[in-house]
Amino acid sequence: MTILVVGLTFFGCAGIRASPEGGSGGTIADGTLYIGSMAGKLVAVNTSDGSRLWAEPLKGTGSAGGLGCAPASTMVAIYGSPAVDGNLVYVGGYNGKIYEFDSSTHLSKDRYPNDKSGGPIIGGPLVAAGKVYLGSSDGMVYALDAVSLDKVWEFPSEGEKIGKIWSTPAIDGDTLYIGSFDKKLYAIDTATGKEKWEKPFETDGAIISTPLVYDNTVYIGSFDRHLYAVNATTGKQIWQFPANDEDKNRPSSWFWARPVAYNNVIYAACLDHKVYALDAKTGDKINEFDLGSPISSSPVLVDSSIIVASEAGKVYSIDTINHQKTELADLKEKVYAPLAGCLICTSGGVVFIYTGGQNLYALSATSGAKLWSLPLK
Repeated sequence: MTILVVGLTFFGCAGIRASPEGGSGGTIADGTLYIGSMAGKLVAVNTSDGSRLWAEPLKGTGSAGGLGCAPASTMVAIYGSPAVDGNLVYVGGYNGKIYEFDSSTHLSKDRYPNDKSGGPIIGGPLVAAGKVYLGSSDGMVYALDAVSLDKVWEFPSEGEKIGKIWSTPAIDGDTLYIGSFDKKLYAIDTATGKEKWEKPFETDGAIISTPLVYDNTVYIGSFDRHLYAVNATTGKQIWQFPANDEDKNRPSSWFWARPVAYNNVIYAACLDHKVYALDAKTGDKINEFDLGSPISSSPVLVDSSIIVASEAGKVYSIDTINHQKTELADLKEKVYAPLAGCLICTSGGVVFIYTGGQNLYALSATSGAKLWSLPLK
């Protein structure tokens, strides 16, 4: 999810642009990368050569700007990354609609998740086992039939009256995990839409990032400047980082990006410019890496390296064996959107980066060489 507003305020419209602007991370399926452009289009790109296969706009009216503060527009901003299931591609619009595209015909249909206008969709949808799951700024979580887009169930967060859900959900087995502005992490039964934990897990700050489920543990970052490990079955806290709030080296800003796990180590990027490497079992800090600029873009694992981009546009590789940080490239453009990685691309390990300059780049994950670029204006 692209960071929605630089200098975000929770309530009110300060600093929010009057025109809709979006831009998502990419999702790769069968050699095609699907991405939501800042021009309000779902774009399909050949991962091998960067050729644009097709681009279709999200059409409709509704809330086009941040937090409902901007006037209605026929251009629908996209913030969350698309989800793909076979030949169907799903993307959420800032007008509160979910869109379903057929990748072979490019035909689409759309649906409000509920009977009223709902709220803007900021996070990306998730598709699994015949259902599409998404959170909405109206504080609701929805499950829709993956073909018809008919509503199967809806789940109200405890902050539904005043809260918002900007998080993209994560799924493990028959449980959906999602965070909310009401400072809570929820575990929801995918079949019934009922809460599975005795009570949601609560932090002291809004939860915007996508949960990571790894080894029956949910890892989630919060705007309270902590990263948490939560038992996926019970919803009980296993550890928090930092363990002691008096720690002089504690994170100094929010966790926005989704963590990455590899070989029992959690890599958590923070807006305080750092990536923290933490023991997955204990939360003990193994190392930290300063990128010199805030990190809101979710990193990716390519081979055994963590690829991460700073907001300033510098791209780094963190070796998970020796924990050495290497600068791969300097794009000299802002990066907010999540990265997408590919292990089986024709050029080997490749990372795809969509920048604030509305350019999509494919970089070698080992050398940082620019393989191709494509403007998405």
